Amino acid sequence: MSAAPEPGVAPPIAQGEAAVAAEEEQPWLRLDRRMLLVHPVNEIVKLLPVLLISLVIGTQSGNHVWSLVAIVVFVVFGVSRWFTTSYRIGPVHVQLRQGLFRKRLLSVPRNRIRSVDVEAGVLHRLLGLSIVRIGTGRQVGSTPDAAKFELNALSTGLVPDLRAALLARQPSPEVEHTAVTQEPAVTEIGHWTPAWVRYAPFSVTGVVTIAAIVGLAFQYGIGAKIARSSTVAEGIESAERVGIAVAVVVGIVVLLIAASGLACVRYLLTYGNMTLTDNGRTLHVSHGLLKTRQSTLDRARLRGTTLKEPLLLRLAGGARLDAVMTGVSAERHESSLLLPQAPRAEAERVMATVIGDHRQAAVPLTPHGPVAQRRRYTRALIPAEIALAAALVFLILDRPVFWAVWAGIVVLAVGGVALAWDRYRGLGHAVLPGWLITRSGSLDRARDSLEADGIIGWTVRQTFFQRRAGVATVIAATPAGTGKYLVIDLPADQAWSLIESVTPGGGDVWARR
Repeated sequence: MSAAPEPGVAPPIAQGEAAVAAEEEQPWLRLDRRMLLVHPVNEIVKLLPVLLISLVIGTQSGNHVWSLVAIVVFVVFGVSRWFTTSYRIGPVHVQLRQGLFRKRLLSVPRNRIRSVDVEAGVLHRLLGLSIVRIGTGRQVGSTPDAAKFELNALSTGLVPDLRAALLARQPSPEVEHTAVTQEPAVTEIGHWTPAWVRYAPFSVTGVVTIAAIVGLAFQYGIGAKIARSSTVAEGIESAERVGIAVAVVVGIVVLLIAASGLACVRYLLTYGNMTLTDNGRTLHVSHGLLKTRQSTLDRARLRGTTLKEPLLLRLAGGARLDAVMTGVSAERHESSLLLPQAPRAEAERVMATVIGDHRQAAVPLTPHGPVAQRRRYTRALIPAEIALAAALVFLILDRPVFWAVWAGIVVLAVGGVALAWDRYRGLGHAVLPGWLITRSGSLDRARDSLEADGIIGWTVRQTFFQRRAGVATVIAATPAGTGKYLVIDLPADQAWSLIESVTPGGGDVWARR
């Protein structure tokens, strides 16, 4: 780290030409020198397949120069990062300058900073380093990569003061030198427990991991070799002896066990030791066993919460809680995470504590009526109706229809009815003073609590079929989270009264589409 100004304590946010001029006089700082040990290793790990190919080529040709060249290239590229990366934290902007052949300068106004994430992998932790990512809620360059403002790596000891300074809001001059070190009292409002790992299998994480492993195996030819091995041939013969159906069932059970185990391991490593604290000004989330991650969310930009209840997790009595933040996209799941898969009661308690309204969890939702219910059943039964029509056409043409087809139609019909029932049961909304609550979905159900002050516009939308049915979808627009939150299939004559009850006078400014 350069010995110039202390990078851990940033100047306060300032405005005006004088501040910008003073900023230009500040020196550029380099990242910690210990990153020279980190980046070469990271580059080698990321490009390990290429390195393996070079090793194979060298082994087959008897010339190991290829492998040595590959290693040297990766090491040089990693080391060059330190010489070509510098940053500056001024009173108005945070700037990052990097690039060897193509120079790039990222400049973020400090009043646009929405979140500060801190991450540290195993090697970073061993060396006392951290990765600091600054979130602005918008792209700061012309490409997706340009939107990533990342300082990799800084000394871990500098991070707390730096994070507090970046999220500071216009400290007064008399407290300029102490504002970043005098934090309000911190209260823990959520804490991970090992028992929560039981919710990990109720996700697709393990299945996705297995699919990725299988895909990599076939990509590099390992899967083909396994398929041609004698072990696989013996397995096929054993399956034929016990019966294909039994073998399929056993295979599915083994797959589920393996997927559950992988999901549990990933859950433990990712969310172990998780804590959620509140100092009245910011929410601070920290989690991870090997690779740690810390996210700091500005309460001034908090606009609500989203309680996520996917079907499997809901059946297990669990839920996940995310924050709805201005300038933080809902697609960045880890940046807005408040609680991972956890007991629903705990998620509701934390939700109520975060938004400061304990009525949120207990308030009953208003159902959307028989028309909305009928629309759920009509759409859910379409696949069964199509299959039935196709089977009847075959019968009319005097073609055989096997019993498996009829069984499949029955399964589609029963599944459609169950899905429609669950979708309608989860559909509803509620209005509390200053809040809009809306819930929808079955396989991926979500309950959104949105602060009325965060709503910047309304849209009442009716499709052709909705107009015929007399229902409408009310859309609350907001610069936070997903950008829009829907009240689906509400009776059309209630749309404007809903808008008026959430934002009095809001019904006078609307768009119909």
